[in-house]
Amino acid sequence: MSIELFNKCVDEHSDAVYRFVLKNIKDKEKARDIVQDAFEKLWVKLETVSQEKMKSYLFTTAYHTMVDMLRKDKRQVNLDYVSDEKHSHSTQYTGLNEVLHEAVERLPEIQRSVLLLRDYEGYSYDEIAGITGLNESQVKVYIYRGRMFLKKYIGKMEVLI
Repeated sequence: MSIELFNKCVDEHSDAVYRFVLKNIKDKEKARDIVQDAFEKLWVKLETVSQEKMKSYLFTTAYHTMVDMLRKDKRQVNLDYVSDEKHSHSTQYTGLNEVLHEAVERLPEIQRSVLLLRDYEGYSYDEIAGITGLNESQVKVYIYRGRMFLKKYIGKMEVLI
């Protein structure tokens, strides 16, 4: 692959990979680092990755890097930073978008990832299976469970409006 094709790949896919990672980890700086790391790994494997597989390679690499980073962060405790959002409660209605984002944040990591890949990024079940390393039936189950959780969490639309 040439440098021109690599640059074209960056132009076409960097925003989508960034959005996917950001939706999962909610930290802009870490999301940028993960995206940069994914493109760096693609650059190193430039000769072995075909042009048709670049998008899948990027999402797979970003996903695995994100999971590794989340596992590493779980083991570390930062006592200097305490989020007011996690330690306060508001009963006031703040908008459907915020309720949906709060519900998505409460999903287990794997359900959130596959649901975002399917509903936000538009990947097929087969592509999601390739990215996450799950089989297609596991992907379908996680998406179903995630959607059921969201439906139960949000409840009836009339209550929110």
